[in-house]
Amino acid sequence: MHPNLNFRKASDKLNIDFARDRSFGTLAMNAENGPLLAHIPFLLSEDGAYLEAHLVRSNPILKLLENPQKAVISIIGTDSYISPDWYEVDDQVPTWNYVAVHLRGEMQRLAQDKLPGILEHISNNFETRLAPKQPWKMDKVSPPVLAKMQRMIVPISMQVATIDGTWKLAQNKPDEVRMAAANQVEAHGIGQEVKTLAGLMRTPPC
Repeated sequence: MHPNLNFRKASDKLNIDFARDRSFGTLAMNAENGPLLAHIPFLLSEDGAYLEAHLVRSNPILKLLENPQKAVISIIGTDSYISPDWYEVDDQVPTWNYVAVHLRGEMQRLAQDKLPGILEHISNNFETRLAPKQPWKMDKVSPPVLAKMQRMIVPISMQVATIDGTWKLAQNKPDEVRMAAANQVEAHGIGQEVKTLAGLMRTPPC
């Protein structure tokens, strides 16, 4: 997380809502030869205390989970490069604005019979967002095919101990300076979801 506390004032609810809305992040764990990473969809509980996910069986992270292990999941949101010229004041330097939330806690491997429920929870989370489309259900897959696919993945969960967020939106600048940069981000931003970032810069949520 960014050390500047101006960027770390978001409430727990805001950070939880962001993580639940994204529901996709980078899982990181320490291994003997260095960190291991996996990019995973997940389902976070409403209170942010519990997370469900799955990994492909061949993922080396599963070897670490013979016993529960400490882990972090990094969830990245909107971001953009910020040119010093965009502030319309002197003596500025380049930077990058972004939103990111980290979930830290204890990750564990679950019994295989937990997998169908976890897959259903995760798919329902995304399918309901596609309304008015009729939600896809697992019973649309034939039992032999579904059984074969489920043998290839393993359920995991995390008891979330801490949730930290960085909302770096130029809150350390005067309002008019931040607004000028937001206008330029919307017009010329280099990153992802730059219009969303511009909106957050205009009205920082923290």
